[in-house]
Amino acid sequence: MARLFGTDGVRGLANSELTPELAMSVAAGAARVLAAHDRSHRPVAVVGRDPRASGEMLEAAVVAGLASAGADVLRVGVLPTPAVAHLVGDLSADLGVMISASHNPMPDNGIKLFGEGGHKLPDSIEDEIEAALARTAVRPTGAEIGRVSDLDDALDRYISHLLAATPHSLTGLRVVVDCANGASSIAAPEAYRKAGAEVIALHAEPDGVNINDNCGSTHPEQLCAAVVEHGADLGIAHDGDADRCLAVDANGNLVDGDQIMAVLAVAMAETGELARATLVATVMSNLGLHLAMREHDIALRTTAVGDRYVLEELRAGGFSLGGEQSGHVVLPAHATTGDGLLTALRLMSRVSSTGRPLAELASVMHRLPQVLVNVRVADKAAVAASPAVREAVEAVSAELGEEGRVLLRPSGTEQLVRVMVEAKAEGTAQAAADRLAGVVASVA
Repeated sequence: MARLFGTDGVRGLANSELTPELAMSVAAGAARVLAAHDRSHRPVAVVGRDPRASGEMLEAAVVAGLASAGADVLRVGVLPTPAVAHLVGDLSADLGVMISASHNPMPDNGIKLFGEGGHKLPDSIEDEIEAALARTAVRPTGAEIGRVSDLDDALDRYISHLLAATPHSLTGLRVVVDCANGASSIAAPEAYRKAGAEVIALHAEPDGVNINDNCGSTHPEQLCAAVVEHGADLGIAHDGDADRCLAVDANGNLVDGDQIMAVLAVAMAETGELARATLVATVMSNLGLHLAMREHDIALRTTAVGDRYVLEELRAGGFSLGGEQSGHVVLPAHATTGDGLLTALRLMSRVSSTGRPLAELASVMHRLPQVLVNVRVADKAAVAASPAVREAVEAVSAELGEEGRVLLRPSGTEQLVRVMVEAKAEGTAQAAADRLAGVVASVA
């Protein structure tokens, strides 16, 4: 059977693949497994959600599952994913549950789990939870059943945490923030205003069905236009659960996660906050990031694609900054997971403290043209083992030299091989990618 947990929790079409029954079982299993690791007290769970319509139904199921397993539940309502992670640690709770499908369209939903301290669960614990679903458990009765209450000051706690991690006032900055009609619709404008910025909120009126609908970090076109229209200093784009952040400079140009990491890495190196002078990114980060970090004597460590691998490397090496091109940036000194609002506040602080426009700061990195071609194959393993493919990759890599890069990566969910090529000229990258794609197709 396929594994229930994906790279970021359990996700699927709400009320079809992700049913209330499944949500209740996962929540109960999580409470039982995590409580089994520490039986010294009654477990406490923090539960939040994004505003998509199915979240109301799934929240009820999750709360019921947790309480049925003997866990006390603190509902925090509609809040960003990183807020739930923070509150787990802040309240010394045993686990957290965020009901969200992040940047996915509205019909989907998901369940993200956090363990003690607000950390994402390792594969081994997720496997224990999956195994627990197949077992009949003895349910508590009477006074042992979990109790449910609302945490009324959840948003205030989270914003206070964000402001404490913001090193410079944003007074004088005008920012347009696209909240994707998602979980940050109240939190982001309020946090940025309290930090001192003049805020123009865009797509901050969630109605349960408009989350991520032609807006937010996956569709930043309207934000780019709005920044220019309002004469703003910059724009910020969040996704549905606000664990990501992309930016837009005053000219309406997109600043992606790689460029944001470059700006923050240089800033943190100057202040001595960049542990071991190292940035952690995935193999999909642009070659331009590698070159920019080399220029500033900052080491760049790469991981497999996925925020969990970035998190693992950050924790293992004691590093202080990492993330993905998608805008999922992690600052371990202040958060246990990617936090789009925290990222935005740190980026805006850099603009404010230096007095330099975002476009100038982002120019520390020159983004090389990147071409990605997906090749449908019958056997991903055959491609990986093919001498012809290996020889073609070596040949193209040699031709590009230090001014280009090649990456072949099998899809984790489909029979696809992703061919990625970077080069100084887009035509060069496209020609090389097409050439390699042809070799992959011929052997698969």
